[in-house]
Order: sequence, then C-alpha cells, then structure tokens
Amino acid sequence: MRVELLGTSGFHPTEKRHTSCVLLPEQGIVFDAGTGMFRLTSRLRSKSVAIFLSHSHLDHIIGLTYLLPPLCDGTIERATIYGSARSIGAVRDHLFAEEVFPVPLPFEFVEVTAPVDVPGGGRLMHRVQEHPGGSFGYRIDWPGKSFAYVTDTTADGTGLDFIRGVDLLIHECNFPDDMRDLAVRTGHSHTTPVCELARDAGVKRLVLTHFDPYAALDDPVDVRKARSIFPATEVAEDKMVVEF
Repeated sequence: MRVELLGTSGFHPTEKRHTSCVLLPEQGIVFDAGTGMFRLTSRLRSKSVAIFLSHSHLDHIIGLTYLLPPLCDGTIERATIYGSARSIGAVRDHLFAEEVFPVPLPFEFVEVTAPVDVPGGGRLMHRVQEHPGGSFGYRIDWPGKSFAYVTDTTADGTGLDFIRGVDLLIHECNFPDDMRDLAVRTGHSHTTPVCELARDAGVKRLVLTHFDPYAALDDPVDVRKARSIFPATEVAEDKMVVEF
C-alpha cells in the first residue's frame, strides 16, 4: 500500500511545505485539498478521484480550485468530494460561489454519514472530532491493511479506539509541547499527546504532519522527544512516499 504526502504544512504554505494533501495513488483517494493539491495530476493513477475533506478551513480546500485544468481537459474525468454537510456546503456555496470562482466544475458531492466502500476492498469510516467548526478523522480497513488520517483536532484520547491497531497513522502535530496552551485554544495537537495516543492505540507506524508554518523549516517537531514516547515515529516531508 502506497501513500504520498503532497502537502504537510498547517495554515499556510512555506518555502518547504504546502498545506495538507495526502494521496493514495493506487486507489485514487485524496485526504484534504490544500495547496499540495497542485502535485496531484502527475501522481494520480486513475481517471477518477475521491477527495475526503477533514473540514472546510481554507488551507484544506483551496486546492479544489486547482482541478480546473484536469477536469476541463479530461485528465480527470470524475471528481467526488466527500465530507460533512457543513464542509460540502462551504465548498459549494462559498469557495465555488460565482463571485469567488466563476467557472463551474463538475464535482459530485457526497455527505459522509456512514461507512464508504473504497477501491481495493476497503471500508472507510469517519469520526467527528473536536475542532473549531468541527472536523472528521478517517480510517480505512482493507484485508490485512489499515490506515488512519487524523488532523485538525486535539489528541485528547477520545479517538483511541478509532485508530487502534492501524498499520499507519498520519496525525497532525501542529505545535511543540511548549505551545500546549495555543494548541488547546486553536483545536490542534502537540507532540506528547499525539505520540502517547499512537503508543496506547498500538499503531504500527506514526507519521507526524500539519506543522506550524512558523516553526523551523527543517525541524518542525522535537523528534527525539517524540521517539522517546513512540519509537516508530517519522516526520512528514512534502513528496514523501510511505509504503506499508
């Protein structure tokens, strides 16, 4: 199973990172559509794409507008956007309002209220998370493989059972521990609780992403501390490929 991280920054892009976008190229599945979405077309292995939004904050949806050329020239023949009713409404009524984006695009919109069957015999489940305006966490279980994508929420332990035992967990780590108060106030995660969550849930592998764009570009998280809690921790980089 292959995962490509097309964007790993939070809030806004930096010289090194674009905002959140995670691709499963073999299945034609994308999680979030941040500015990293501009990298999608050359890596997608199908004519259709299913985009699962965690929520509709701008750094997670702006890349939907980048699909204008591939949808118009037929490179992508079908694009389906999945998410909460609130996220779908924000995308359809605001991002693609005529005053903002005057070219209508042929997206299909699906509100996620129940498990979704995905390519490869997988079953996608969602979880409502704490975040200003709300967000979704996602998990896919295939025969013999499992994956979870969790961003824009606090790692308060309530999602432990949802991610339990996954082979790969991609989880935000927006702030270091010394910025805990800001993490709580903004509905984001910091290092120690994320790694403790991975440890306590018995996940096989943890990839940290969605970093504060004001952090050091080459050192956005305390890796030594993270690995002291959960040794199988990696720091995401744009264009990083993870096989699991």
